[in-house]
Amino acid sequence: MNIAIDITPLKTEHGRRGVGVYTNNLIKSLGQYEKKHSYSFFTRGQKIPKNADIVHYPYFDPFFLTLPIIKAKPTVVTVHDVIPLVFPAKFPAGLRGNLKWQIQKLSLLGIRRVITDSESSKKDISKITGFDANRIDVVYLAPDPIFKPLRREKRTNPYVLYVGDVNWNKNVPGLLRAFAQVSNYGLKLVGGAFTDVGLRETKEINGLIRALDLEQKVTKVGYVTNEDLVGLYNGAAVLVQPSFYEGFGLPVLEAMACGCPVVSTDNSSLSEIAGPAVRVT
Repeated sequence: MNIAIDITPLKTEHGRRGVGVYTNNLIKSLGQYEKKHSYSFFTRGQKIPKNADIVHYPYFDPFFLTLPIIKAKPTVVTVHDVIPLVFPAKFPAGLRGNLKWQIQKLSLLGIRRVITDSESSKKDISKITGFDANRIDVVYLAPDPIFKPLRREKRTNPYVLYVGDVNWNKNVPGLLRAFAQVSNYGLKLVGGAFTDVGLRETKEINGLIRALDLEQKVTKVGYVTNEDLVGLYNGAAVLVQPSFYEGFGLPVLEAMACGCPVVSTDNSSLSEIAGPAVRVT
C-alpha cells in the first residue's frame, strides 16, 4: 500500500514547532517500523501522487484551508487540538477566518478517519465539529529517544524551565507571576516565540518581566535543537507546564524521559498523559 503524506508543515514556519516535529517523526517512524508499505510526499498545491492508496494530512488548522474539499482517495487527517474553537473569545478569527472554518468543517466531515493526540482532544473534536467519535482514533505522542537522563555533576545553578509557545492557553503570564512570588531560582523560557519581539504576546511578556522586576532572573532562550533541549531538561530543577488548556503537552513527557521533575496544571490532556508521575496543581 502506498501512503501519500502532506509535508507542507516541514516547508513552513511550522517546521520547528510541534506540527513539524510530529510530521518529521511520523515519516521517520513509518519508514522504520512499517516497511511493508511505500510512501510518497507532496505539499499544498501539488497533485496527490497517482499511486497513492491513502492520503494523510498531519496538520489541521480551523482558520486556514489545509484540507481539500473533494477527496480523490481515502483520507486521514491528524487534528492535534481545536483549542481556538474551545475558546473562541481568546482566538478571534475574524470574518475570513470564520468563513474558512466553515469550509474546513465541511472538508473534515468527508474524511475517512481522524487521528488525535488525547481523549480530551477527541471529545472536543467530536463535540465542536460533529465528526463521529467512533471514527476518531487516539494515538498518544511519545518523546524522541534522544530525551534521556545524562550523567552529570550535582546541579550548581538550578533553574525552573518552561518549554513552549506564548499563546493565551500556555499561561506564561501566570507562570511569571507565580515565579515572582516563590522562587529564588532562575527561570529559562525556551521557544522561538520568546525572541520574536514582533509578537504581541511576546511584547506583553517582556513588559510583565520588567514590571515584576524579573529581568535578572528570567532568561529567554528562544529556539533550541533537541540536543540542547536534552541538556536543559537535565539541568533543570523542575519543568513547569502552567497551561490553561492543552491538546497534549509533549514537553511534559520529554522532561519525564530526562528525569526532570514536572509541575503541571490539572486540566484537559495534561493529567491524562502524565498520570500520577507529575505533581498537578
